[in-house]
Amino acid sequence: MVHRGVVRAVGAVGAVLALLTGCSSGGAASSGGAAPPPTAAGSTVSASAAASAEQTPAVPPLGLVPLPAQLRRTGGAGYPVTAATPVRARGGAAATAVAMDLTALLRPSLGFALPVEGAGSAATGIVLELDPKAGTGPEGYRLESGPTGVVITAGTGAGLYHGVQTLRQLLPPKGPGTVPAVSIADRPRYGYRSGGLDVARHFFPVPVVKRYIDLLAQYKFNYLRLHLSDDQGWRIAVPGLPRLTGIGASTQVGGGAGGYYTDAQYRDLVAYAAARYITVVPEVDLPGHSNAVLTAYPDLGCAGDAPVHPYTGTDVGFSRVCTTEESTYTFVDQVVAALAAMTPGRYIGIGGDEAQTLSAPAYAAFMARASAIVREHGKLPLAWDEAAAAGKGGPALLGVWHPALQQPAGLNDRIVTAVKDGARLVMEPADQAYLDQKYDDSTRLGLHWAGYLSVEKSYSWDPDTYLDGLPAGAVTGIEAPMWSETLHSERDLDSMLLPRLPGLAEIGWTPQQERYWDEYQQRLADQAPYWDAQGLAYTKADGVPWTQ
Repeated sequence: MVHRGVVRAVGAVGAVLALLTGCSSGGAASSGGAAPPPTAAGSTVSASAAASAEQTPAVPPLGLVPLPAQLRRTGGAGYPVTAATPVRARGGAAATAVAMDLTALLRPSLGFALPVEGAGSAATGIVLELDPKAGTGPEGYRLESGPTGVVITAGTGAGLYHGVQTLRQLLPPKGPGTVPAVSIADRPRYGYRSGGLDVARHFFPVPVVKRYIDLLAQYKFNYLRLHLSDDQGWRIAVPGLPRLTGIGASTQVGGGAGGYYTDAQYRDLVAYAAARYITVVPEVDLPGHSNAVLTAYPDLGCAGDAPVHPYTGTDVGFSRVCTTEESTYTFVDQVVAALAAMTPGRYIGIGGDEAQTLSAPAYAAFMARASAIVREHGKLPLAWDEAAAAGKGGPALLGVWHPALQQPAGLNDRIVTAVKDGARLVMEPADQAYLDQKYDDSTRLGLHWAGYLSVEKSYSWDPDTYLDGLPAGAVTGIEAPMWSETLHSERDLDSMLLPRLPGLAEIGWTPQQERYWDEYQQRLADQAPYWDAQGLAYTKADGVPWTQ
């Protein structure tokens, strides 16, 4: 195999993207990275060797995102996919399910459905082989293609599914095409790669969430954190607490009807995500961000606190449940029990951010006790970075959201201490990963309290070194949060997610030393025709060499 660090030729005028895209890059070295080593001899395929479009189906450039850990373009003829191309599943039901997914995913672009056939012994066509002894890791895969076919091998269904996503990008976005002759060995950098979606500020119905899940799967994310409650609305039905989805769910930012997911709808979303190897993490935000809870159950507030009313603004930090009353913990237990019963995944989010009306001791005590309640129901607690104050027995995962230059005093040290006590970090700092932040001062939607977030800035950082003093292995993954204060529709979501979401996917998947902005930007531009074919309303942001 040839490591991705050797896929670019370095000449007198800089790096040339000959192998990966066939397009030239503007710089000799990437921002934030050393100049890459020279290209291995014989690894490129000359343009003159490719047949014309009239003779064979089109062969796309290798604009793959996320960048595979190892890729070699082997030269010679690729494999033309036609209506007669069989998809062969080997290794059991999971392989068959992925084969069916592949045909469904390719049908809109190909214009026809590929036939799914039994395993057999034939090596032609597209072969999906599930082999527990493959040695590819929990989510890795191998992909080999040549003139007789394509073989994707993985030790798990997740790895096989991720290999299918790569195969999709090796074919053109529209019409039949030829899979180039390549050899790929791939696995993710981090085991936790999440997209976040705020359905509390603005409610998004089930079809919109499913569309977002499809996009996450396309870029090999494996978690979805659903932000199900905030000051503006409560979005999940809980048995025995009907007012949560009555008055508690009745509005959203700017007014409007709000909404919520029934038990059946939520379970449907969880199953839909699981079929795409994505685990849903439900999050209810406590002890702050709780105005919607208090409109439904005012007795959860403290005596003497001001009366609450449905809230449609965007301020934060003004609400709290009463952390000294046992009724609050009875409520937390009831909610967590319901979420645990509906959620097969390991994690439940309990919030913990911006609880500005609580004293530090009261806050820490609440987060420790809420974490214990989650564990009592067989799940692991996830909370925002302030919850590092809970000490031992606090959340298992901490979402690091504060920008490094906007941290409260002592937060970095508390996070390091929490890691030493066993917590792990999901890196999602607002100045690098919050996809609701504006691209620049001309962006219509979004906020910019953490600064403008260009495509290059969102790509050019390292989760392992973002905070000072982190022990090795502290970071278990990344998240790309999408907050919805200004977002009303799926087109709004598209325009803020794309083109930045794929960069966060690559940060979570690709080895840090293999990532270079000047090379990535062309691969990102190569994704645009796929988005056009899918009807996604992306933003043609500055800094990307769009070709159309």
